[in-house]
Amino acid sequence: MILILHHRYRATGGEERAVRDLQWLVRERLGEDAELLERDSATLPSRDAAAGLLAGGLRPEAVARAVRRTGARIVHAHNLHPTFGWRSLAAAQGAGARVVMHLHQYRMVCAIGVCFRDGAECTRCHGRNTLPGVLLNCRGSRAEALAYGAGLSLWQRRLAAHVDAFVVPSRFARARLQELGAPVDEAFVVPHVTRSFVAKPPATREGPALVVSRLAPEKGVDVAIEACRIAGLELVIAGDGPERPRLTQLAAAGADAGAVGRVRFVGHVADAQLAELRESASVAVVPSRSAETFGLAAAEAMAAGLPVAATRVGALPELVPADWLAPAGDALSLAAVISRLHAYRPAGARAIARARQLTAPEVVAPALAEVYARAAR
Repeated sequence: MILILHHRYRATGGEERAVRDLQWLVRERLGEDAELLERDSATLPSRDAAAGLLAGGLRPEAVARAVRRTGARIVHAHNLHPTFGWRSLAAAQGAGARVVMHLHQYRMVCAIGVCFRDGAECTRCHGRNTLPGVLLNCRGSRAEALAYGAGLSLWQRRLAAHVDAFVVPSRFARARLQELGAPVDEAFVVPHVTRSFVAKPPATREGPALVVSRLAPEKGVDVAIEACRIAGLELVIAGDGPERPRLTQLAAAGADAGAVGRVRFVGHVADAQLAELRESASVAVVPSRSAETFGLAAAEAMAAGLPVAATRVGALPELVPADWLAPAGDALSLAAVISRLHAYRPAGARAIARARQLTAPEVVAPALAEVYARAAR
């Protein structure tokens, strides 16, 4: 039995999907049961969030009870902030489980997890020195920034001390965590799993470009809008987030100016509709400005037979072929890649082969099994 811990974010995204896919992988490919113990920031009062951060976690006994009830041999933790904290890991170990900590982002050091602010990458916080994030008010609320800064600084090393094995989704993520001074001496690289792959790409690709993303500044969706205008290609944007009003205005301004191409926002969509969007698209666009720890949207698009025009940042070069990459923030270069992939039919088969090589269940499952074995030893 594997017990999975995860504190859902206020604005859900790729990490929630990765947690769900990992639970599936454990059940279907490792042959073990997997139970998810989840809390949700969207329903959490701010005073409880602050209390959890400053105390190193709330209600750790709930984790201990879950370990004893399920007989879990491994507790696989994902996001622990703000109310699981290091105390949940200590409780899990006290109840007889080993702990695997999965670092999808940089939240051991960075209060917002993405190392991005004011339109650029930011690594000002280092190790236990989280004061820059407080002074810059990275959380958007002085009280919240102070609570996160203090909580991360106070308990960062205590949390690491209760981890038997760390997991990261890419080599880049491991290197960035070391650069940030996170107390992670060793981490296993286990890519996110992609559950299914199309047998072969469609014979023709005449549809629009597709962005699947949380609409936040670091995702660079505004660059994708400009690039598709330059390429003269319709763009469909699936996802939601704080940037949507600004991006909608940007798209409307381009339409008013008579720009070639148009933009359609479809919001957050269910899996079935997302599959239909990918099937009808000609190219996926991943225009990130920040240091992505993996690139789940790119992997899933490639598994669906979609070539991916992406930026050369973070872990994306580990996943996306080099000739499909453009400099971050460079709409003109990205437009050139989009145009080339839109017209090149063999790109779909290459996308499937590349995604299968790195993210197929038969590749990821043995890597995860080895992490569990090492944690147990």
